[in-house]
Amino acid sequence: MISRLAPTPSGYLHAGNAVNFLLTHELVHRHHGHLYLRIDDLDRERVRPRYIDNVFATLDWLGIRCDSGPADAADFTAHHSQHLRLDRYHALLARLAATPGLVYACTCSRAQVAAAAGPTGCYPGTCRDRSLPLSTPDASWRVHVPDGTRVTFSDALLGSVELDLAATVGDFVIRRRDGLPAYHVASLADDVAMGMTLIVRGEDLLPSTAAQLWLAQQAGAPCDAFPRVQFWHHPLLTTPDGHKLSKSQQSPLDQGALHDPSLSPEALRALALGFLRSRS
Repeated sequence: MISRLAPTPSGYLHAGNAVNFLLTHELVHRHHGHLYLRIDDLDRERVRPRYIDNVFATLDWLGIRCDSGPADAADFTAHHSQHLRLDRYHALLARLAATPGLVYACTCSRAQVAAAAGPTGCYPGTCRDRSLPLSTPDASWRVHVPDGTRVTFSDALLGSVELDLAATVGDFVIRRRDGLPAYHVASLADDVAMGMTLIVRGEDLLPSTAAQLWLAQQAGAPCDAFPRVQFWHHPLLTTPDGHKLSKSQQSPLDQGALHDPSLSPEALRALALGFLRSRS
C-alpha cells in the first residue's frame, strides 16, 4: 500500500486535515505500506512560508512520521516543491493536447466564467467552438467533457459511486492562464509517478476524483494505472453551525487544542478510527 499526505499550504491546517492525515497514516501502518509527504505548492499566490512550517509542526504534533518526502521547510523548498516537477506536468499536458477535440483555449475571465456558469457553477463551454489556438496569449486550457459523461468507481466507505462529470464539473481547466498546470493535472501526474495505490480524501473531493479518473482515461499510459487506486472518501468535519471547516483565518491547530479538548491529537485520532469502524 502506497499513499500520501498532500496538503496545500494556503492556510493553517484544521481538524479536518488532521483527521484525514491520521486516517491515511493508520491505513498505511496497518498494511505495512509506504507514506509520502507531498506538499502541493503550485499556487504561489496563496502559499506562505508560515503555512509550510505549519505542515511540519502539525505532523509532529500528531505524531505522524512519513516514509518519504521533505524533512522540513528548507528541504521542501530545495528538493520537493512542485515547481521542480513542472516538466512532468507539462508532459501530461502535451499528451492531452495531442488528443483531437479534447483540449481548447479559453480567454474568459473569472468574472465571465462566474456569470456564464449560473447556479450549477459549471462552465458552459463558451470558448469551446471558437477554435482559438492553444498558444493564444493569456488563455487557459480546458478539456471538453461531453454531455452525459458519467464516471463510476468503487469507494471503500461509500461503495459504488457514479457522477455525471459534465453536470458536476463541466469543461474544467487543465492549464491556467499563467501557463502553470492546474491542480487536476499536477495531482494526477504526481500520483501516477509516485505509484499511489491508496488515496484518502474528504467527500467534498468526489468531483475531483471523478475528473482525475476521466483525465487518466483520456491520457492513456502510464495514467491508465490510476483507476486501480483504492479510494476512501470520508465524511467532512463541520463547524457547530454545520459549515465545512476551512483553512481561512485559522490559528495553528495545537493552539486551538489548548482551549478545546475535542481538538487534541487523541480526540482527532478517535474520529479517524471511527471512520475505520464504520466501514467494518
